[in-house]
Amino acid sequence: MFTLREVIGMVKQGSAPLVYSIREREERPGAPLDTPVPVTFLPDKTDLRAQVRKMAEDKKLPKSLLPSIQQWGDEPDKFRLYEAAWLGPRLRQQGIQHVHAHFAGIAARTCYWLKRFFGLTYSFTGHANDIFRETQGPVSFRCLLKEASFVAVVSDFSRNRLQEKFPDLRTPLFTVYNGIDLARFEPSNPSNAPPHILSVGRLVEKKGFPHLISACARLAQEGIAFKCRIIGDGPLRNELENLISEMQLGQHVSLEGSKSEEEIRSFLANSRLFALACVAEKDGGMDNLPTVITEAMAAGLPVVSTRIAGVPEQIVDSKTGFLCEPENPAALADAIKRCLTDSSLCATLGKAGRLRAMEKFSLEFTVRLLKRHLLQYGRAHLTLQLFLRDKGSLLARSLRPFRFLKN
Repeated sequence: MFTLREVIGMVKQGSAPLVYSIREREERPGAPLDTPVPVTFLPDKTDLRAQVRKMAEDKKLPKSLLPSIQQWGDEPDKFRLYEAAWLGPRLRQQGIQHVHAHFAGIAARTCYWLKRFFGLTYSFTGHANDIFRETQGPVSFRCLLKEASFVAVVSDFSRNRLQEKFPDLRTPLFTVYNGIDLARFEPSNPSNAPPHILSVGRLVEKKGFPHLISACARLAQEGIAFKCRIIGDGPLRNELENLISEMQLGQHVSLEGSKSEEEIRSFLANSRLFALACVAEKDGGMDNLPTVITEAMAAGLPVVSTRIAGVPEQIVDSKTGFLCEPENPAALADAIKRCLTDSSLCATLGKAGRLRAMEKFSLEFTVRLLKRHLLQYGRAHLTLQLFLRDKGSLLARSLRPFRFLKN
C-alpha cells in the first residue's frame, strides 16, 4: 500500500510515472485496484517464455542472454531472467536508464539482470524481512547491494545495521521513511464505552499478537474496562482464536479479519489507543517501521509498542506513546492501562504523535527526498517516470524504472 501512496505522491508533485507490474493483478479484500496512472502487466509465465524466445529468434535480445537462460536449468529465480529479457528492450525504447525496486526481492533481482544485460542502472528500497533475514539464491543480497547505484531503507536502524554488516560497502545508503497522506486522517474523537484498543497487522509471528492478548488478560484480571479489536488475517488466526478462548477473553478481544483502508480509518477514529506488540521472529524477521503505527499517530492516537528495529524512530517514549521491551506482556499491560485510565494523557500523547507524523512522515516530504536521490544517483534529469507493481499488495516489491526528461 505504501508503494501505491508513493506513486500517487510522485504524480501530485508533477511526475509522470510509467508503471509496469511483474506480477498479475490480484484482487483481495481491502486492496484498492485503481492507480493514478496506467499499469502494464507482464505476461504470465507461459506467454512470457514464448515471447522471450520469439524476441531471441528475431535477434532483439543481447546474444549472451538466451544462453544464460538455457544454462540456468531448473535453478530458482530463472524467471527473473525472462522478466529482464522482456522488459529490457521496452525500457530502452522508452529511453529509460534507471530502475528502482521496492524490497530486496523479486523485482530487485530482475533489476540486477536488467543492469547486466541492458546496461540499466538500478536502486531499491529495503524494508524489513527482505533485509533482515538471511536469504539464499543465485543473486545474493550482497550482490544486489554492491551493484545498486544507491539503496534506500525505511529507518536509521536498518541503515546502521547494513553499514555494520557490510563495512566495505561503497553503495550510498539513505533513510527514506514510508510516508503517508496525512490529509486522509482526521484526529480521533472516540466515544466508545468501554474504550477501544486497536491493533492492525497480518496474523503472523512478528506482530506479537499472543503477547498483546496476554496483556489484555492481565487488564481483564484487574477489572479494567476495555475492548481490544485486532484487524487482519493470516496463518496464526486459529492459534489466536484458541488463545482468546483459553484466556476467557471473548468479551474483551475480537479478531475482526481483513478490512479496507477506509474501514481501518473508521476504527482508528473510534479507538482510545493503538497497540502493536512487535517481536523478532526466530529466523531474524521483524517489523521495521510499521506503517500502521504512523497512521495511528496521524489519527491522533497514543501508540503502545516495543523497542524493536525502527519503531523507536516513530514513537517518542512518554511523549507520543509508550515503548516496552518485546515479549513482555506485563509491561505492555501497564502502558495500555495508563492510556485507558487517563483520557487527558491520551489526548496529550495523541496530539504530540500527530504533530510528529506531520514533521517526519509526510508523504510529500518522503517522496521529495526519494526524488532527490534519484536525481543525484539515478541518471535522472527532470521529469520523473517510474514503474512497478507486484502481486499481493498492489505496488509491493515493485519494479520501477525512472526517467527524467529535459524541458
